[in-house]
Amino acid sequence: MKRIQVITSEHTEMVDITDYIQRSVDENVRALLIYVPHTTCGLTINEGADPDVKTDVVEQFKRLVPWDQEFFKHMEGNSAAHIKSILVGNSVQVIVENGKIQLGTWEKIFLCEFDGPRTRKIWIQAI
Repeated sequence: MKRIQVITSEHTEMVDITDYIQRSVDENVRALLIYVPHTTCGLTINEGADPDVKTDVVEQFKRLVPWDQEFFKHMEGNSAAHIKSILVGNSVQVIVENGKIQLGTWEKIFLCEFDGPRTRKIWIQAI
């Protein structure tokens, strides 16, 4: 298993980690499981060509699950981040061919930060 760290800079953001993942691939790998061992961030594959997509996703998550603590019983103050993490999920799988991750034309792999800024661990397992 390989491990990388990503430092996020915003409270809520989508960080393109595609290049980090590609650099971790060995030539003989056929697929990867990419996982974050955190409960307030997630992973997704989505469009990475138009930065407005990331902006739209972040803004809609803020509307869908507001940060207003009055609605939550969890007292750490980050319940909204836990809910967003559940909605996004904590892992993705990608196919690898000839040492290159296989994504659609516009696709990128994103770490979705919901309780930053933080240093996030990402675990990468060849499968």
